Amino acid sequence: MLIKEACPQISQSELAHLGSGEVAYVRKIRHEDISRCFPDAPDIDPRTDLWALFAADGTPILLTDNRSSTFFKAAEDELKTVSLH
Repeated sequence: MLIKEACPQISQSELAHLGSGEVAYVRKIRHEDISRCFPDAPDIDPRTDLWALFAADGTPILLTDNRSSTFFKAAEDELKTVSLH
């Protein structure tokens, strides 16, 4: 006897908007990714450790050299944060 398990289907559009306006992620950003993610960022010393806050869909929100600042900005925008390593 075969039993089919229910598999919820989610569209690509629904997946892309999952967590939109509610969730953001924090990650350390590599120097070579700065201009792609933050095109208006000034020249930054490549030895500087940088942290970025991104919306759930990958939209850049904040670039900083202080990791705590990303969490303060997320709280200010009422976003739940997750960290990516």
